Amino acid sequence: MSRFANLADKPKVSPKAQPQPATPGLEEGASKTASFGTKSRSNSRAGRKAIAAYFSPEMSLAMHVCARQHGLSLQALMAEAFDDVLRKYGQSPVGE
Repeated sequence: MSRFANLADKPKVSPKAQPQPATPGLEEGASKTASFGTKSRSNSRAGRKAIAAYFSPEMSLAMHVCARQHGLSLQALMAEAFDDVLRKYGQSPVGE
């Protein structure tokens, strides 16, 4: 079965852009929703950078269970682990 088998059932959309009703107070071409070029981020992520890694399912489960047992979020537990690694290698821990 093709990965795109579900797409065959969907109706085809005409490539022509449909005209939008005029909204008072907005400039032509402007819209109330965010445009595709802008990223909407949660305020909790402002000024932060993602660090991603891939682990075995067993490691993932162990980390989630440990975080839950200690009443921490997975992010807080990982921040604590990263600080421990920084200390081990002589770097100053940064914290969350």
